[in-house]
Amino acid sequence: MTDLLDDPAPGANTPEFTVSEVSGAVKRTLEGEFGRIRVRGEVGRVFRARSGHLYYDIKDDRNVLACTTWKGQISQLSVEPEEGLEVVVTGRLTAFGAQSKYNLNVEEVTVAGQGALMALLEKRKKQLAAEGLFDATRKRPLPFLPEIIGVVTSPSGAVIRDILHRLRDRFPRKVLIWPVAVQGANCAPEVARAIAGFNALTPGGALPRPDLIIVARGGGSVEDLWGFNEEIVARAAAASEIPLISAVGHETDTTLIDFVSDRRAPTPTAAAELAVPVRLDLLAWVEAQGARLTRAAGNATAQRRQRLADLARALPRPEGLLDTPRQRLDRAADRLPRALIGGLQTRRLHLSETTASLRPATLQQRLAARQDRLDGWARQLHPALLRLVARRREALAATRLRAQPLTMALATGRQDLDRLSKRLDAATTARLERLDTRLASSARMLETLSYQATLDRGYAVVRAGDALVTSRDTAAGAPQLDIQFADGHVTAVPTDPAPRKPKKTVPKPPDQGSLF
Repeated sequence: MTDLLDDPAPGANTPEFTVSEVSGAVKRTLEGEFGRIRVRGEVGRVFRARSGHLYYDIKDDRNVLACTTWKGQISQLSVEPEEGLEVVVTGRLTAFGAQSKYNLNVEEVTVAGQGALMALLEKRKKQLAAEGLFDATRKRPLPFLPEIIGVVTSPSGAVIRDILHRLRDRFPRKVLIWPVAVQGANCAPEVARAIAGFNALTPGGALPRPDLIIVARGGGSVEDLWGFNEEIVARAAAASEIPLISAVGHETDTTLIDFVSDRRAPTPTAAAELAVPVRLDLLAWVEAQGARLTRAAGNATAQRRQRLADLARALPRPEGLLDTPRQRLDRAADRLPRALIGGLQTRRLHLSETTASLRPATLQQRLAARQDRLDGWARQLHPALLRLVARRREALAATRLRAQPLTMALATGRQDLDRLSKRLDAATTARLERLDTRLASSARMLETLSYQATLDRGYAVVRAGDALVTSRDTAAGAPQLDIQFADGHVTAVPTDPAPRKPKKTVPKPPDQGSLF
């Protein structure tokens, strides 16, 4: 701090500092003394600001150290700090003079020991299980024979070669590879984006959507496989609409993606075996089923042929079935002529009896009886009609008497209607005259305020396209100008303006420095 000390003020033995000088000296001392350091402790309060910066505390049993990770540094962290996690953070110690606080700008976060990793893994597993992401009811069945298989893995490792080799041996299928980092800080976000990307493809499009996804990686330590224990990877696998097989690590390795995936394979090779059946086994099974079908069809045909022969032996001869109907036909043919003659004679007798009853005298008697009956009905109907006509006349007279007041009311109403019509015409005429007066006044005011009157006094309006030009620089930058005068428009092309005179700069007085 000796570089900040100046000569003491007259009459004082202790030098004076400004607040900024003290804060700057403290900051330089902290950064120069500690530089880049590593601190071990338990993560306390964690807060993510709206700006994206991450603020948290590292503490032990006695003290607390405030830590900050800026928005651009978060993606480089291999482990994001969580409350209660024991970590080792690496960064630079600095001070924030505006609040008289010091903190650690953290650039790297690692978990302090495998036990802490396991504790964090168990915490995440309980959280996701409580949300129902591990339920067996939400797991989808794998397609029996997928047309396209999407593989999320590193393109340069032995895993993809093992998967392709196994698929080629069992049942060759189309494979789409989404290259990702399988360890390190970029592993979790790239795997999550790969799963979401496969789901975003259009079925049957130029790049078709896979029917099955395999997320694969070879074996490794807990730290190497930690990217598949991240929450974003587990949630991406749970949200996948495409059935997903996880094949991360060896048979003894377990990650969070294994619990949320639809099927877990102990190795990447086993994942390929779960994805497709063996083609030769399918061909042999189809041939066996074909042979069984042929034998079953032959046996069924033979059994039905034997059954038909047995039933045919139990049937009578066709000639025997027709003997009885033939005898009935012969007897009916013998009786038919006699029946026709008897029927004809019976109808002839009935016709003769009917003709005898239709003599002229009998017909006249029937007509006279009918005429007498009609005359009687007419005599009864005439008085009734007279009475009905009389009642109708009386009702009509009463109706005319009741209609007289109605006629008087209609006349009065017609007079009122004429009076109201005259008042309405007068009011309408007066309103139209007032509106005409207001319209004429508004037109005069518009003509007074219009810029057209200004153009008549010798001014002009300059436009560049649809924009109004109000400055010399805007006019110089336009390719063509439209100038409106009072009597029409003129098109002009601007030329380079004359250079402006530079402004005179007034030299600043020399800095006399500080007495302190």
